[in-house]
Amino acid sequence: MQAQGTSTAAARAAPSLPQDPYDTEILLDPYPFHETLRDAGPAAWIEAHQVYAVGRYEEAVTVFTDYRRFSTTGGIGLADARKPGAAFRPLNQLLEVDPPDHTALRAVVNKVLSPTAVRQWREDMKRDAEALVERLLDQREVDGVEDIAEAFVFKVFVDAVGVRFDRDAILAIGAMSFNQSGPQNALYHQAMARAQPYLAWFEESQQREHVAPGGIAEKFFLAEDAGEVKPGIASNLVRTFVRGGMDSTIAGVGSTLLHLARDARDWDWLRANPAKVRAAFEEGTRMETPFQTTYRVTLQDCELNGIALEADRKVAIFVGAANRDPRRWPEPDRFDLKRQTVGHLAFGTGDHNCIGQMIARLEAESLFSALLAKVRAIEPAGAPVWRPVNQMRTLDRLPLRLVPL
Repeated sequence: MQAQGTSTAAARAAPSLPQDPYDTEILLDPYPFHETLRDAGPAAWIEAHQVYAVGRYEEAVTVFTDYRRFSTTGGIGLADARKPGAAFRPLNQLLEVDPPDHTALRAVVNKVLSPTAVRQWREDMKRDAEALVERLLDQREVDGVEDIAEAFVFKVFVDAVGVRFDRDAILAIGAMSFNQSGPQNALYHQAMARAQPYLAWFEESQQREHVAPGGIAEKFFLAEDAGEVKPGIASNLVRTFVRGGMDSTIAGVGSTLLHLARDARDWDWLRANPAKVRAAFEEGTRMETPFQTTYRVTLQDCELNGIALEADRKVAIFVGAANRDPRRWPEPDRFDLKRQTVGHLAFGTGDHNCIGQMIARLEAESLFSALLAKVRAIEPAGAPVWRPVNQMRTLDRLPLRLVPL
């Protein structure tokens, strides 16, 4: 019997799109391309990179979750890690392994990052957020990226994970990681060159002897000691956490600040409804999804809602496009603090949903709660500047003015 959804007899070919989604102009403003992709149909063919792409919500969920047709084993970036001679980093043992092999490792990670474990950082994050806001109010005019999002995440996340920190190194490694997931374009080469001086430091910092007692990183090594994960996996998990856990939260916090500053009524409403602070972060990450694109690979000839897909082809999930799909979200291009955001894909979905999402949400809740308690208004103090990154939607600068109570 043929598996459901695999018949291609009556399916049509994917429409072909000439746009290169990795052009800098599109990276800086992806939404016109996203609309074109969604309008093209359930799936399209990206000529520039010879891959399929989905931009609608329903199809994005399917490709995220149906690992029997759409596998992570070719890597979650543009390059197919299974191809001989492919220039590729080692596969990520958590993100680029399918169930059931993925299941046992994920269970160990879930235990380390249980809700009870995450809650233990709440008071520390609250205290650090309040201290940061007090300092920021002395400045009045701040950069929402460097002075708020980066300053907070670099403090509390590093403390929670228990790894060594060097701002220049972490920023360079992040740029490398999220440009490496796309084509070997100018952004890729610039990021690789920038990261080169820090690669040895970063690799060394993820090893057992350099992690702090009591942090997430040490717990991964203790799980390895106990035989719960294979030898060598703990450092891979630490690397995954550090590379993926800071840039994405910084991007989400920055985008949320951007939208809250655009209309004073939103900040006023949130001050009147402080219990909705986490909802603001959810809407900010839906609107400007930090991880814009991820990939799967087709394991067989198959069909996706009437579109025939060939085997052994990469499929790009344009998460940012799915999170603004009007088939799923009313007025999707409007920032709406009252929106029901359950189901948005900024943290993925299914077996490979984001392992650090509870920490990201706690960080955002702590930071925005501290701002609400001390800041009467957040106002634009200049034009925001987006940073072109192959995989991410993130601000480079966000000039803001904080008006104290």
